Amino acid sequence: MRRTRAAAAAAVTVSLLATAATACGGGSADTGGGSNTAPKELTYWASNQGPDIAADQAALGPELKKFEQQTGIKVKLEVVPWSDLLNRILAATASGQGPDVLNIGNTWSSSLQATGALLPWDAKNFEAIGGRDRFVESAIGSAGAAGKDPAAVPLYSMSYALYYNKKMFREAGIEKPPATWDELVATGRQLSKDGKWALGAEGSNLSNNIHQVFVLSKQHGAEFFDAAGKPTFDTPANVEAVKQYVDLMAKDKVISPGNAEYDKNQSLQDFANGKTAMVLWQSAASSFKAHGMKEGDWGVAPVPVPAGGTPGTGKNTNSMVAGINMAVFKNTDNIDGALKFVKFMTSDEEQKLLNKTYGSIPPVKAAQTDPAFATEDLTVLRNTLATSAAPLPQVPEESQFETAVGTAVKELFADAAAGRPVTTESVKARLTKAQQQMSS
Repeated sequence: MRRTRAAAAAAVTVSLLATAATACGGGSADTGGGSNTAPKELTYWASNQGPDIAADQAALGPELKKFEQQTGIKVKLEVVPWSDLLNRILAATASGQGPDVLNIGNTWSSSLQATGALLPWDAKNFEAIGGRDRFVESAIGSAGAAGKDPAAVPLYSMSYALYYNKKMFREAGIEKPPATWDELVATGRQLSKDGKWALGAEGSNLSNNIHQVFVLSKQHGAEFFDAAGKPTFDTPANVEAVKQYVDLMAKDKVISPGNAEYDKNQSLQDFANGKTAMVLWQSAASSFKAHGMKEGDWGVAPVPVPAGGTPGTGKNTNSMVAGINMAVFKNTDNIDGALKFVKFMTSDEEQKLLNKTYGSIPPVKAAQTDPAFATEDLTVLRNTLATSAAPLPQVPEESQFETAVGTAVKELFADAAAGRPVTTESVKARLTKAQQQMSS
């Protein structure tokens, strides 16, 4: 998923998933669900992709009007903040009362797929929007569990990059961005002085915590789930990965203690205001511009990897496969209209326009050829997606994982900010507790 990335406070429970699976369903056999009893209208829950909800409404409004003019179908838009989106979706799947079409963070795909509430994208449904082969395969890989029809289709693709403030680097005499974590710490100590800090973080943002420690886990050769889908949170390698991330504040002193409380993009504001010199983020250019920065004020580089490595797969993974997917509720009362709307939003023209607006990468292959996606930052993001990004675990319990482990990391950042020791033992204890929560 994207930007604010705050996971829902409540864990997704097995009972809720079971309830949702029985609450939503039915519909025509031809499409795998839904009816056409309300053919002239659709309700669409969009995720907050821009600097604020008003910006999304301004960006999407003309496009929805264009769709209405083409089809006669009016789309009622609601832009839902990331802090509310997962809970809203879960309530809708449990009650059977939701929108016709909605955006979901791609990391939630398997969890929401398990509810049975979303339309499966089988060959026939893909054919209705132009075919599965129009989409980048890695993006489809983050749309549901392996071996099953995807629960959604890719809409916006993203990956993480290291953004750095060129002026702050020049003033510190630093010629290039760090390529390894050792270099980041060394560079960070040069930059962290006079009330300014090297690296921004969102210590209370559960999903962002997951994104960062997932990458470090990969770099340590670890997994958070085994091949059978069983949690393996507290293995020695995962403990070291989480400790490495929190130690950027606790031991290395390159992240401000105040960042332990950040969860609403404050790190992006600090970066734009010259308070921090670097930030690990996905598709951040539009947010920087909204905060007053100009093209050229920042540089973009791949996220660091271990010493001696270069970005790639395995232990040199340096991003999760980030992005937004578009799903259809199986019990929509305008299934034909919903498919037309997904086809419209994933058309080459709309993919170019919307991904330009949001600074993301089109998951539709043909749209990627537009010169707008050859800028410095988007080239880094696109190359990362193609060569060194990995999808988060595609397991039904993924959203529980975000809540449990994301909270553990949040608590460890709180310890670091308060001056309490962050030790191997304390990290293991928190991860063990998170693992126990998954099975309770």
